[in-house]
Amino acid sequence: MNALLNKKLWRDMDNIKGQILAIALVITAGIAVFIVMYGVNQSLNLTKQTYYDRYEFADLFVSLKRAPETVKQRLEEVPGIAKIETRVAYAITLQMTQMVEPGSAMVLSIPNQQESAINQLHLRAGRYPKVGEVDAVMVDEAFFHAHNLHLGDSVSVIMNGFRRQLMIVGVALSPEFVYSLAPGAMMPDPKRFAVFWMRRMDLEAAINMKGAFNDLLIKVQREANLTAIKSTVDTILKPYGGLLTIERKDQTSNFYLENELKQLKTMGDTVPIIFMVVAAFLINVVVSRQIATQRVQIGMLKAVGYTDWEVAWHFIKMVLLIVAVGSVLGLVIGTWAAGGMVNMYAQFFHFPLLKYAFSTQVMALAVLICLIAALLGALIAVRKAIQLAPAEAMRPASPERYQRSWIDRFEVLNGFNFLSRIVIRQLIRRPIRSALSTLGLAMAMAILVYSFQMQDTMNHMMNLQFNVAQREDLSVTFSHPKPSQVLEDLQSLPGVMRVEGVRHVPVEYLFGHIKKRGQVSGLIEGHQLKRVLGEDMKPIRMPESGLVINQILADQLGIAVGDSLTLEVLEDNRPTFQITVAATTKELFGIGSYLTLKELSLLLDESPRFNGASILVDQKYADQLYQKLKNMPAIQGLNITSVTQQKFTELLADNIMKMMAVIVVFASFISVGVVYNTARIALSERGRELASLRVLGLTRKEVAFLLFGELLLMAMIAIPLGIYLGDLMAVYMFSSMDSELYRIPVYVSRKTYGLAAAFITATVLLSFYLVWQRVDDIDLVSAQKGVE
Repeated sequence: MNALLNKKLWRDMDNIKGQILAIALVITAGIAVFIVMYGVNQSLNLTKQTYYDRYEFADLFVSLKRAPETVKQRLEEVPGIAKIETRVAYAITLQMTQMVEPGSAMVLSIPNQQESAINQLHLRAGRYPKVGEVDAVMVDEAFFHAHNLHLGDSVSVIMNGFRRQLMIVGVALSPEFVYSLAPGAMMPDPKRFAVFWMRRMDLEAAINMKGAFNDLLIKVQREANLTAIKSTVDTILKPYGGLLTIERKDQTSNFYLENELKQLKTMGDTVPIIFMVVAAFLINVVVSRQIATQRVQIGMLKAVGYTDWEVAWHFIKMVLLIVAVGSVLGLVIGTWAAGGMVNMYAQFFHFPLLKYAFSTQVMALAVLICLIAALLGALIAVRKAIQLAPAEAMRPASPERYQRSWIDRFEVLNGFNFLSRIVIRQLIRRPIRSALSTLGLAMAMAILVYSFQMQDTMNHMMNLQFNVAQREDLSVTFSHPKPSQVLEDLQSLPGVMRVEGVRHVPVEYLFGHIKKRGQVSGLIEGHQLKRVLGEDMKPIRMPESGLVINQILADQLGIAVGDSLTLEVLEDNRPTFQITVAATTKELFGIGSYLTLKELSLLLDESPRFNGASILVDQKYADQLYQKLKNMPAIQGLNITSVTQQKFTELLADNIMKMMAVIVVFASFISVGVVYNTARIALSERGRELASLRVLGLTRKEVAFLLFGELLLMAMIAIPLGIYLGDLMAVYMFSSMDSELYRIPVYVSRKTYGLAAAFITATVLLSFYLVWQRVDDIDLVSAQKGVE
């Protein structure tokens, strides 16, 4: 008997194979998105944790001016510390012959006779420098490949005021530089920033740091009290110009990596659910229709001895087969897409080994969630089949009672022709199905709007940052605060049209019991190149006194305009002072705060000094200017605005656009799935009615209007609803990505709305075309004889 039911099952599925394929594609999209988001997230997390553990990534980091090596013994006695490694860090300027503009680099010491105990290096090629091998270095892999270097090549640098040739003997990776950023940079640029590792005694000799250190790495014991350790270390190192100890979670490279993982999880929590819900709805509609059209057959099956469970299992098997097809396609496409996405991340995050790990748990969970959603959608319909008594089922279903609806009572339809009135009434008579179909189509529209908004938002973000907030052509960072003379020196260089100095001071904010480490920037009077943006993303005028603080930072501190907070400066003699919050700012990058340079200098009790500058350049003289800047040892870092913009553009073109293309394809699965299934079911329900109308004299166009008018009306409602839902999705997704690193201002152009609407319209018309071919094939004589 089961063989007979199986034969019937295959025949039924063959009759609705188009609808099954449409549903399977929606399931495919949901599983694929789930695997991409969660699978890549899990792969990155596993790779990160394994890398950190195996190579002893530090738990605490400290930078300071200079401390004698004897201080290390005092630090080792701090309870809870497992390992300590002192080292020397020094910023240098690169003199790459193939680059017109200067680059920057960080040189870090490694122990004289051994490998590092903390932040161990992964050797990619070559060897470690030998002790006494002056100017021999290891270099990070990204820089090595960006310049097509070879072992034995030399790199010209300015170190401690002298030009030197560093010979590359090895290529390495470090857990400290998984995401490698130059000082003051917003995007990684391996061509213009490098990390070198040199034996300690050779680096000490080069920069006069013999017997001293200015950088510290700490590994703590399990379950150690980090707060107590940090406090003790800060107290010991305070006389030596030590900045506040930072934890691993705040270390720059790890901070960027953790934020990316957070974004992946957010998308993984949201987008796949949409596909699963739509799939459940489509399965419910299809199975419901199958049960309705096979009412008599179900009665006959029960009458000859088939149990309720056997009948229910017959329809459930159909659902399982649909889920199986979608799952196989979803697993294959998701695994392929996840591998591509991991390769994309490999451009930014440098691990010894980064590849997509085939997680059976993620795959099983994706299929399980999809299966549960599909079964929930099916069981609601199957329940009707179980409840049908044989005698009742074998009788034709009672005709529906038609009566004047609320829309007829209010005579709203009087202005429409009779065909339009039929379409609108048909839509109202099945409000739940119509609403769910409209919502499914609206969700496809929402996903498209959200996807297309990515490019709009990124372009808007770039415009605000580089045309409104940062208007300089390049910015430089000095090795230490310089007097006003340094600005005059820069102004005298060829091509320099304007120079604005800035003083950045590391501070700790204290408000009540809340503490937060950050930076205060002192801006010169009449600054035009660096502008502070207000809540409306427009430049604000700096108040003569008082602190202008980032709104994110203000929220973290629980402070408002007019409140007074304490600032502890984390350099020199560490003065502490009270200051009033005068205004808040809403910048896109960082969570800094601002004072006028005059007020900051008074609070620090010093003449105006600068450790950075913004420069406006006449591009005709840019090459000459860069050549001069290459030979200025005071410059620690240099960022060129056009290069940063180019990096953003590459990010858009290579990564975001690829992701958009995938999401657009998946959104089309929803659109086609909803429209095609709705149209096919409408055709199966109204085939006899449409044939009768053709016999009575209605033209093909009029019959098409009756069949598709309902769907067109749903599409007209779904498009504005989808725009609204897409905006909500974008606001939610982008706000969830907000961090101390950056904020994403949601922006959408009218072109985006039009493009999304056109795409939905195209999928609707495609579905209509596929269904209309079946309408043309209706046998008018057979259709009059009754339901099969």
